Amino acid sequence: MAGAQDSRLAIAVCEAGGLGSVPCGMLNAEQIVNEIRAVRSATDKPFNLNFFCHEMPEFDIEKQLVWQDTLAPYFAEMDIECPPPVESASRMPFNHEIADAIEPFNPEIISFHFGLPDKDLMKRVKGWGSRVLSSATTLDEAVWLEENGVDGIIAQGYEAGGHRGMFLSDDLSAQVGMFSLARQITQSVNVPVIAAGGIADAEGVAAAMKLGVDAVQVGTAFLLCDEATTGTVHRKALQQKRAQYTALTNLFSGRPARGIVNRAMSELGYLNESAPAFPYAATEITQLRQRFESAGRDDFTPLWCGQNVSGCKSIPAAELLKQLAANIA
Repeated sequence: MAGAQDSRLAIAVCEAGGLGSVPCGMLNAEQIVNEIRAVRSATDKPFNLNFFCHEMPEFDIEKQLVWQDTLAPYFAEMDIECPPPVESASRMPFNHEIADAIEPFNPEIISFHFGLPDKDLMKRVKGWGSRVLSSATTLDEAVWLEENGVDGIIAQGYEAGGHRGMFLSDDLSAQVGMFSLARQITQSVNVPVIAAGGIADAEGVAAAMKLGVDAVQVGTAFLLCDEATTGTVHRKALQQKRAQYTALTNLFSGRPARGIVNRAMSELGYLNESAPAFPYAATEITQLRQRFESAGRDDFTPLWCGQNVSGCKSIPAAELLKQLAANIA
């Protein structure tokens, strides 16, 4: 939930009996350390640090220029200029610099998105005694993760909001719903499985647990909680009927991610071949997002959201967690 939460929500979830998670994919080493210190100063409960572990592609200036041409009418509409392309990215993969920063804290749990870091980094993390989780969007990915040393697998169903954790293939036709995926994985691996995607209330939690999973992961339902940092236009969209309409799009980062359909997605297409590779597509989109949001508009805001918003409530996270756990024996 990078961009929609920080340590405050993680602390609230931990204190209420859940496993709070700190999204680190868009933070530098210093910011990550500050978040860890904030959590440790507020709770003695275990918590998770979540990282991206994608391979950074080569910066393609020609691709970037094509992307700028595609977006040029929107820059003109807001009477702003798009600066020349520069090699910059707000989403960096887990690396040894980050490992150096967090090692003194001996993190209890670390989770990864887009597979796993290289073997040297994995060996280092495991050497701290940290338990490692990672997302699987297919059975093949789950089996691969187990073979490569994870302590638990997050079965990320097609319903889930935000970035797809797919890493063995970019074929979206291979992506399946949580119920199908979780059942396949629990029958095929020997490590704990965590169900994720479309779980928004106590009934959903109970139904997922009947699949044989060991836990559930909930994201979208927390987006309106008091402790979430969800932006104003994002909160507004979550409370409108349009939140029923989500789609996978690569416009905002370069990788497929599920969000509420907005103007950018409607006019540019959900999946646009002009978008640069992840994470470089975000550079120009972020500039447009900032300008449109300053006018109170979400035209270019990544409104990350799962397919089920029925559990979104403007209440403290502790109260939401209590409601989610109501049917757990």
